[in-house]
Amino acid sequence: MQVSGAQGPSVTSYAYKASLIGSAHRFELTDAGLSWHIAGRSGLWRYDEISAVRLSFRPVSMQQHRFRADLSHTGGGRVRILSTSWQTAALMAPQDNGFRDFIIELHARMAQAGSRAELTAGLGRKTYAAVLAFLAVLTVAMTGLLIRALIIGEFAGALFIIGFAALFAWQVGGFVRRNQPHSYSFDHVPKALLP
Repeated sequence: MQVSGAQGPSVTSYAYKASLIGSAHRFELTDAGLSWHIAGRSGLWRYDEISAVRLSFRPVSMQQHRFRADLSHTGGGRVRILSTSWQTAALMAPQDNGFRDFIIELHARMAQAGSRAELTAGLGRKTYAAVLAFLAVLTVAMTGLLIRALIIGEFAGALFIIGFAALFAWQVGGFVRRNQPHSYSFDHVPKALLP
């Protein structure tokens, strides 16, 4: 993130590469609004024209600590801002400080402009319910396998199931906890969804 404009208008910027191929996605917070440049397209959204902001935790195999902000415009447009950037074919680099500072500054400027945007955190309610239902079914199935392994005396299998369940709970537990759907306000941006 870069901040400029000690004498002139203040501009805060953030950029990331969403893929190895293609140009970087660039965003600037200017006095006029959010300026964005994505894949040959660009636009300027006034802060009061941003209709919704959704923050979420979205890990991927190459980067287990990745955050995302989805912004919607009153005219129907939508942009996505990620906290990681592709560096090489095998390296996706985190940009934690720049992403966090940019998102906090965006919220401050939206609040100052009198925005009435819908601020939500986590997954959508239906998606979150589906995730919880899937985890409940998986828990029942794993418990059944564990009981069966103990009944027939397969203690090595039971230890494997317990180990797998612990690893799975550790990996998925953070995702489920952080992405619990809720609303927030401009002055209380959820820290769990910022790096």
